[in-house]
Amino acid sequence: LDSFEPMVKVAIKNKIPHFIFASSSSVYGLKSEKNVTEDISLEPLTDYSKFKAECEKILRKYNSRNFTTTIIRPATVCGYGKRQRLDVVVNILTTLAYYKNEISVFGGQQLRPNIHIEDMANSYVYIIEAQNDLVSDQIFNVGYDNMKVIEIANTIKNLMTKNIKLITVPTDDNRSYHISSEKIKKQLGFTPEFAVKDAVIDLIKAFDNKLLNDPLKNIMYYNIKLMQEINLK
Repeated sequence: LDSFEPMVKVAIKNKIPHFIFASSSSVYGLKSEKNVTEDISLEPLTDYSKFKAECEKILRKYNSRNFTTTIIRPATVCGYGKRQRLDVVVNILTTLAYYKNEISVFGGQQLRPNIHIEDMANSYVYIIEAQNDLVSDQIFNVGYDNMKVIEIANTIKNLMTKNIKLITVPTDDNRSYHISSEKIKKQLGFTPEFAVKDAVIDLIKAFDNKLLNDPLKNIMYYNIKLMQEINLK
């Protein structure tokens, strides 16, 4: 948060024409609405989502004719990528299933919106290539599958070629995120092409081909573990 406004000012000073900020769908918090759209009030529950919401406010102040600002609120990104994350729901459950033959699900009824990494990248392209009046001072949800955690776990289990034990554990963490991505579809014509199952298949192929180094223990794939290791405060 402290670094965000100075970064925006540097962009303006250097005549950057378009600033796209990746916020998060978690800024909505716990919602009962069936379709959480971009105009619904924000009720962030964690420091991460609170700071994302504050950055959105800062950025929108600077939107102008010469400095276009666009905010996207992505779902949880999943799948294989060169800068791999294994600490997000689809990816970590797939990792556990592949290497430990079991998946522990805390609760399970919570909804989690997801988007494949290929679709996430394509959404940026759509925003970059869109007419300025369609993206200036606009906010877009970017997601595809709104799935219960238990549904994600069962999808992974069914895609494995070996028997996977599914363990359900009670939890008091009932945070549930379910977003509508109709706006970016109607306004920019963007439609995701890949589902959660595609992300799982991609990860399984990556594991089979040894594309990741020690996935369970390598802290490079786990942001919080890496920050703790380097004592980032």
